[in-house]
Amino acid sequence: MKKKILILGCTGSIGTSTLNIVREFSDKFTVAGLTAYSSKEKLDNLSKEFDNAPSILLKDIDKEALDKFIKSCNPDIVVNGIAGAAGLLPSILVLNQGIDLALANKETIVMAGSIVKKLAQKNNCKILPVDSEHSAIFSLIERYGNDSIHEIILTASGGPFREMPSEQLQKVTASDALKHPTWNMGEKITIDSASMANKGLEVIEACRLFNVSTDKVKVVVHPQSLVHSLIRTKDGVMYAQISPPDMRHPILTALTWPEFVPNKLEQLNLADGCSLTFSAPRLNDFPMLKLAYEVADKSGAYTIAYNAANEIAVPLFLEGKILFTDIPKITNEVISMNWSTEPVTIDDVFLFDNQARIKAKEVADKIMEGSF
Repeated sequence: MKKKILILGCTGSIGTSTLNIVREFSDKFTVAGLTAYSSKEKLDNLSKEFDNAPSILLKDIDKEALDKFIKSCNPDIVVNGIAGAAGLLPSILVLNQGIDLALANKETIVMAGSIVKKLAQKNNCKILPVDSEHSAIFSLIERYGNDSIHEIILTASGGPFREMPSEQLQKVTASDALKHPTWNMGEKITIDSASMANKGLEVIEACRLFNVSTDKVKVVVHPQSLVHSLIRTKDGVMYAQISPPDMRHPILTALTWPEFVPNKLEQLNLADGCSLTFSAPRLNDFPMLKLAYEVADKSGAYTIAYNAANEIAVPLFLEGKILFTDIPKITNEVISMNWSTEPVTIDDVFLFDNQARIKAKEVADKIMEGSF
C-alpha cells in the first residue's frame, strides 16, 4: 500500500524536493494533500499533476480550517516544510491528530520543543527530523543507541562569509548574503546560514530533540557540506553521515524510516578525489551562534525570543534597512530581557513570541533612526 503524504509548503525548497521523491517512488508514495503560502498558480498546477490532490493556500486560512483540511486528507505522514514560526501551529495540529511528522521546520522544536514532544508521545506518533544535520544525528543515534553518545557534532558550511575579515561584515549586502556556496534554499534560511543563526537554531533544536545539554553539542565549519553531522561515542570514536548536499536524502530517510530504500539519488564517490576540511566557527565574528548557545542553556522562553528577534531582523536586512551586523545586535538586546517564565501551553508560546517581536521592532526602529 502506498504511503499517503501531506506536504505543507509544497512550493518551497523542502516541498519541491519532497515532490521529486514522490515522482521517483510513485510505487511507494502518493500525495494526500498540498499547501502553499501564496503561490496559487503553482499550487493548482501541482494539484493537477498529482491526481487533483486536495490543496489550500495558507495565507488567509484559520486554525480550524487547516485542522479540518489535515483531517480530510487522512495522511500517513506530514512533511512540514513551512519556514519560520509560521510552521509551529501546523506541527501542533498534525501531532494532535496522531499523525507522524517529517519535520523540516526547526522553529517547531526551538519554540515549543517540550510541548510538541509530549504531544507526540501522548498521541503515539513520531517526529522525524528532516534537517540534514538532525536527520544524520537521528540516524546515527538509532544505530548506536542514545546511551552510547558522548557528544553531537553539527557541521556548518560557514556560508558565503566564512573567510571574510570581520571588519568587512558590516558592509555586506543582502545580495552578497544570498549567494550560498553549497545549498539552494529560501531567502530567510540562506541569510540565517550567512549569519550562522541557522546553525544556532540547529544547536537549540539538537539540545531539545535529543535531550542533551549545550556542552554535548559542538559545531564545526565544513565548507564541502558532505559530512552532515557526527556523533562521538563514549569510547572516543566518531561516526559520520556522509552524502552529497541534497535535501532529498534526509527527506527520503524520514519518509521510509526505519527502512533503507535503494534509490537513484547521487552517491558520493570518494575515489573521485573529494576533500573534507573542518575548522572551528568564528563565534566573535558571527555572534548569532554564540547567542544561541546562551539561550539554549536557559529554561523559560529565551529560545522563543531568540527566534522571534531574528525573524524580525532578517527581513529588515533583506530590505536594506539595517546592516548585516545589526541582526545579532537586535537579537542580543531582545534576549537580554527577562524571559525566565516557562511556556506551558502553545498559547503561552505565541504570547512570548509576540512580546519578543514587539521588542525587536522597537530596537530595530532605534537602529534605523540612529539612536541605538
